[in-house]
Order: sequence, then structure tokens, then C-alpha cells
Amino acid sequence: MGDQFTMEQEEIFSKVMRAGRRTYFFDVRSTKAGDFYLTITESKKFTNDDGSFHYKKHKIYLYKEDFSEFKDTLAEMIDYVIDEKGEEVISERHQKDYKPPHADEKSTADLSKVAQNGDVDTSTFTDIEFDDI
Repeated sequence: MGDQFTMEQEEIFSKVMRAGRRTYFFDVRSTKAGDFYLTITESKKFTNDDGSFHYKKHKIYLYKEDFSEFKDTLAEMIDYVIDEKGEEVISERHQKDYKPPHADEKSTADLSKVAQNGDVDTSTFTDIEFDDI
């Protein structure tokens, strides 16, 4: 009976948020002294080559004395991302027509930088002889 009572006291309130292969668990728990704290668990599903699967979990413990600063910092970081990149998700996984930048585009960008300042970084060059072609 003692273990069951402790378990009932420990988990006070829970919510689950599913997001693709990830699931987030938000749990209000109780300390031995009877105060509350929050755990946030990210669980991500991975599939093995044989078709079986496993989960990797990461957990954050958030105590009441940190709530205000955590909330403010999280809101600031979210606002920054939205302001800089908008709310649209830009990724290979979420957009069927997503095309990552090609190496040729990167090379062109690098060459334009060289043309602007006149400096040439030869550490990225490869020595090729015409006989090799």
C-alpha cells in the first residue's frame, strides 16, 4: 500500500503531445515534501533494421523557482524563431518539394566572396593535373 500511495502522490497531472516520431510528456509531480515540479520528457521512436523499434528518451526537471525565467526565456526563443523564419516549416521531411542547397550553389557563393575581397583560400583546392582528366 505504501508504494501505491507514493506513486499516486508523485504523478499529479499529465498531458501528452504527439508530434510525428516524437512524443512529449508533461507531468506535474510531487516532491517528498509535498511541493510540485514539472517533468518534460521527449520520447523518440527509432526503427531497427530488423523492423523492431526502440525509444530514446530525454527528460527535463523543472522546479517552481525556475518557472518564471524558463517561461520568459522559452517565449523569447520561440518569438525569435518565428520572427526570423516565420511559422512555416521548412524541411525535407515536411515539404515534398523541398530541395536542399546544392554544392554547386555553395561553390558559386564562395567564389563571389573571393571576388569581393580578393583573398583566395587555397586550403580547399585540390591539385589536379590535366593528365588526370
